[in-house]
Amino acid sequence: MAHNPLDTEAGTELFSSYEAEFKLVQADLTQKLDSIPELSGEPRKAALSLAERALEEAGELLDQMRLEKQNIPSSTRTRVNQRLRNYDADVDGYKRKLRTLADDRAALFGAGRYSDNPGDSQLGGAGDVQLEQRQQLLSGTDRLDRSTQRLRASQALANETEAIGANTLADLHRQRETIQHTTDVLLESEGYVDRSVKTLRGMARRMATNRVITIAIITILVLLIFAVIFSKFR
Repeated sequence: MAHNPLDTEAGTELFSSYEAEFKLVQADLTQKLDSIPELSGEPRKAALSLAERALEEAGELLDQMRLEKQNIPSSTRTRVNQRLRNYDADVDGYKRKLRTLADDRAALFGAGRYSDNPGDSQLGGAGDVQLEQRQQLLSGTDRLDRSTQRLRASQALANETEAIGANTLADLHRQRETIQHTTDVLLESEGYVDRSVKTLRGMARRMATNRVITIAIITILVLLIFAVIFSKFR
């Protein structure tokens, strides 16, 4: 599978989810449209109805992608706009093809669909109404199922995002505790340094005092020696 360049950028997760679902619907719709020319009568009508529902779903997904585009970073939005234009062109092509297939009434109703007997015609009309009602009911149920699936996917993505946020907050809390511990160690080290500086200063003062005392003693001794010498030669 080709790598989606949006998958690695923040703020594009939900858009990528809608886009992936759109591509699945697109592949299913292409397969349905390709199979319709080989059908006729009621199977063809059923296949047209399924293709029409798939086309509606593709349009709904495109609308969701356009809404989610507003949350995409502006640096990525140019590529997103081009892809949306391509998807719009694809959907327009599907609509034209579906319209062409639906307009082929001979293949749609089959060769024996029309009859000269009015009773047969009325019976067929009542059957068509019932078939259309059943198809509308199935279509509504199918759309509800798809909406439920999209809601569950969005909820799962929200739960995943919440889990990531919780993990990020836990990491930040651990980093804060580490920084706080480092700060405490630095403050304690600073206290040790202050005490060491004070001790060194005290030692320096005592050394200076001892030096003065030593110089004074030496001076007194020298003066005494000179006094003794002077007293002898006087």
